[in-house]
Amino acid sequence: MTDFVTSADGTLIAYETVGSGPVVILVAGASSFRAFDETTNEMAHQLSEHGLTVVTYDRRGRGESTDTEPGGLDREIEDIAALVDAVGGTASLYGSSSGGALALWAAQNVGMVPKLALWEVPLSVEATGTEYLDGLRERLGRDDREAAVEFFMRDMPPEWLEGVRSSDAWPVMKGIASTLAYDAEALARAQDGTPWSVHWSNVAMPTLVLVGERTLPLFPPAAAALVRALPRARQITIAAQDHGWRPEVMASVLGEFFTS
Repeated sequence: MTDFVTSADGTLIAYETVGSGPVVILVAGASSFRAFDETTNEMAHQLSEHGLTVVTYDRRGRGESTDTEPGGLDREIEDIAALVDAVGGTASLYGSSSGGALALWAAQNVGMVPKLALWEVPLSVEATGTEYLDGLRERLGRDDREAAVEFFMRDMPPEWLEGVRSSDAWPVMKGIASTLAYDAEALARAQDGTPWSVHWSNVAMPTLVLVGERTLPLFPPAAAALVRALPRARQITIAAQDHGWRPEVMASVLGEFFTS
């Protein structure tokens, strides 16, 4: 059953819970939301069988959640803070892909996050500034949603873009293209040249940094850099490829981490 929590700026955030026990909030990556991500939904149910309360939610501007201008990274951090309050005041976080960057910023600012897990956060170990974010905002500013999605995916394997363009997912992704700027901002803020150990100085909780066995070249260096930057982080490799994972594999790894 869908519940709603009101964020600090009045935005309604849709969420649902399954299971009982310590709370884990799943923070989705770019373009993902509950009705558009069966893999994460299945993983949430399997993860609940480990004795956890698992929260899935629609990030603002997606699914059943509303949005309020101006949106952005700080508003999304407030959304997670509202969710943490709604589910009892304490919640661990699992961030997937660009949602991992949002989870890092939330863990830095929200408090009451006992554990953090991150899946293949697409961060560069080099300072890249705001060129990428500016380019995305320029396309969204002229309401060219197709160009915005294409620009957001420019560094991904070209077959990924061709695959979604020819699928039923393409109209959905164009429809929520404005929310890609929030993911891009979460990444850009981390890549302004400030050391990650400074950006995330409060991220001192146990942190699990995950990468797949057969992943893209971007992710292992980013994972290793996160482990160096965060005082209680460790990295493990799981059976996964091409940035995708099987629900039963991820639930097994996360279940052990969040309940240990």
